[in-house]
Amino acid sequence: MIAETRTRPFGVSRSRAAKDTAFTSFIWLCGVIALIPLVIIAVYVVSRGWQALSVNFFTKEPAGPLDPNAGGIVQSFIGTGIIVGIAALISIPLGLLTAVYLSEYGSGKLATVVRFVAETLLSTPSIVAGAFIWTIVVVATGSFSAIAGALSLTVLMWPIIVRATEEVLRLVSPELREGALALGVPRWKVVLRIVIPTAGAGILTAIMLAVARALGETAPILLTALGNDYINTNPTQPTDALPLRIYNYARTPVEALHAFAWGGAVMLLVGVLVLSISARLLSARQQRRMG
Repeated sequence: MIAETRTRPFGVSRSRAAKDTAFTSFIWLCGVIALIPLVIIAVYVVSRGWQALSVNFFTKEPAGPLDPNAGGIVQSFIGTGIIVGIAALISIPLGLLTAVYLSEYGSGKLATVVRFVAETLLSTPSIVAGAFIWTIVVVATGSFSAIAGALSLTVLMWPIIVRATEEVLRLVSPELREGALALGVPRWKVVLRIVIPTAGAGILTAIMLAVARALGETAPILLTALGNDYINTNPTQPTDALPLRIYNYARTPVEALHAFAWGGAVMLLVGVLVLSISARLLSARQQRRMG
């Protein structure tokens, strides 16, 4: 009896083991329940849109109303690449520089203001960003354009990159910074060659999440890029985008075009899922490195 009493604190009692098993099972159940809506949406979208996927869908412009099935939406894919690409070229460098400032140098009132602006924009509805750029760019220039659409997406992407990257940079061990500074390395080199490479996977995760957010936005593009039925590579002219094409085809009375809308939704879903899953994998890898 004495030996059993002495060894009991070092083991796990049956009640604690049962509670642990029950709680773990409950967590897994919650995860499965959370995945059910995503699976239902994905299956429904794919079942409605896979028939529209063809060579013409990816290589041709929209055909006439007499034979819409002969056309495609290649201009939407090209336009999405142009708009999101320009937005990435603007928001990524600006977001990274801002995050580095906030995590490595910012400690005064200016840093507080910048962080507040980023947090405010992070929760701003996308249509507000579109209306803002429409007012200061579209109205001022008198023309819808891919640049205006990219600027509206930049307003949405920049705060995501800033806040996520700042948190990742703060996870880098202070000992790495202090060790490099003790060796006489300038602080800017410490940030450039030690801090940023160490947090590289996390930074890439933040960028991918921002791009995934931008891919699915419709309201800002509707107010700024307007759309186009033909391929346009001039960023100063109205340009089509995949979310905008889905929106236009979904509300048209032509039944044949609804399949194209579902097909576009499939490609958009695939793109967002690939970016989101890749971001999560990179985030898990970054956490293991930091741990």
